[in-house]
Order: sequence, then C-alpha cells, then structure tokens
Amino acid sequence: MPKPRKLQIALEATPFYHCVSRCVRRAFLCGEDSVTGRSYEHRRHKIEHDLLKLASIFYIDVAAFAVMSNHYHVVLHVDSAEAHNADAKEIVRRWHQLFKGKDVSHRFLNDESLEPHELNQIDVLIDTWRSRLFDISWFMKVLNENTARQANKEDECTGHFWESRYKSQALLDEKAVLSAMCYVDLNPIRVAIATTPENSDHTSIKLRIDYWKNKAKMQNAASDDTLQPASLMPFAGNLRQLRILAQSDHRFWN
Repeated sequence: MPKPRKLQIALEATPFYHCVSRCVRRAFLCGEDSVTGRSYEHRRHKIEHDLLKLASIFYIDVAAFAVMSNHYHVVLHVDSAEAHNADAKEIVRRWHQLFKGKDVSHRFLNDESLEPHELNQIDVLIDTWRSRLFDISWFMKVLNENTARQANKEDECTGHFWESRYKSQALLDEKAVLSAMCYVDLNPIRVAIATTPENSDHTSIKLRIDYWKNKAKMQNAASDDTLQPASLMPFAGNLRQLRILAQSDHRFWN
C-alpha cells in the first residue's frame, strides 16, 4: 500500500526530492508511437518549458530533469525559507501567475481600501497560498494538469492521462542528490535514445552544457564554472568534473 504523501515529503529531513510521473494509458507523453506512426515530440518542449516556468513561480528549484517518452523525472529542491520570508504582495503576485485569484486579492495588490472582514480574508488566502507555493504536490499538480488537458484535447478523449500519484523519493544527503541527478540526466542514454549528455534533448544536463558553452564562447571564460542557466538550481563545483563523474559511474548505465 502506498505511503501517505505527508510521510514521503518531510522538509525537516531534506529539501531534495526525486519525483516521477508516468502516463496511465498506452498513448505517448512524447516521442513517436511506432504503432500509429503519430509523433508527440511537440509535447516534449512544452513540458520542459512549463516545468522551468513553474520553478520561477513556486519556491521550488529544479536541480535536474529528463522528459522521456511516457514519463518524466525531476529532482526538486524546496526553498521553504524563501517562501516564509516573502512579503504578502509577492505571494499574491506569484499565485496570480498560476490562477485567477480572488477579487479581494486583486484589490489588495492595487492598494485599494479593504473592509476588516476582507483583510481577514486576504490574510487567510495569503497563508494558504504561501504554503502551496512550496508544496511539491501542488507543483506536480499544476504541471500535470496542464499537460493532461492538452494531451486529452489533442487525442480527442477524456479520462486520466497520468497515474493517480506521482512517485516521490526523499534524497537525504549530498551523495543521494548527486546520484539522483546523474540517474535523471543519463536516463536517455541508459535507454539508448541518446548517445551523450550533449545530445540528450530535454534534459537538465544538456541545458547546463549548452548554456555553459555558449556563455564561455561569448565571454571567453571557459574556466568560469559559475556560468549556469538561471532556470535551473545552481550548484557548486566544476561542471566538467560532474559530467565525467556521472559518465564513469556504471551504476547509472545498468
């Protein structure tokens, strides 16, 4: 029997989690269906775009990701401290990027006069929205619902597109985080849909490598290891060493 989600997400133990969502039906999330010949590759870019866009709204960083044919992997870092330190208007602004919000929340942003009962209402809304903006379940919910609606419309069908629950694994130390990131980034190579990290489309490692190469070429700063895409969680260390370590660890290839 699956564990309750609250037992799988324990921020007091670790802010890092490896999550996986998988399609429930045979139809592809991305890639090309060899039976029907229909291509779903256009969805792959959309999922990557939505994933990174949500990371800029939620107080959740994307450390690694890989979009596969019928599932995707993502390593997430929850920044609860930043969420708790954010002011009320910032919380409302971020929530309005996801949902319409309430009339009272729009008036609050516009500095309109609010009645005492409306001030109480906005306080409750802000507390609720703040907690949701660093909640992995809400992050995955928004991402998956958007994808499911688009896929059902394209496939001209209704019903579940995803398995009922995404899988979540807590990463309790640095070794676990690195192992999960390597596993996620090398997943396309492991299943033979790519040969190197450099041509593993729609993965975080390719995004980091491409960004680093382009910036180094433009700035003539090939030795500057701090050059990393703002859309991904930054990490310390040498990017080339990380890539070599990942490629040399045969646990991720078998």
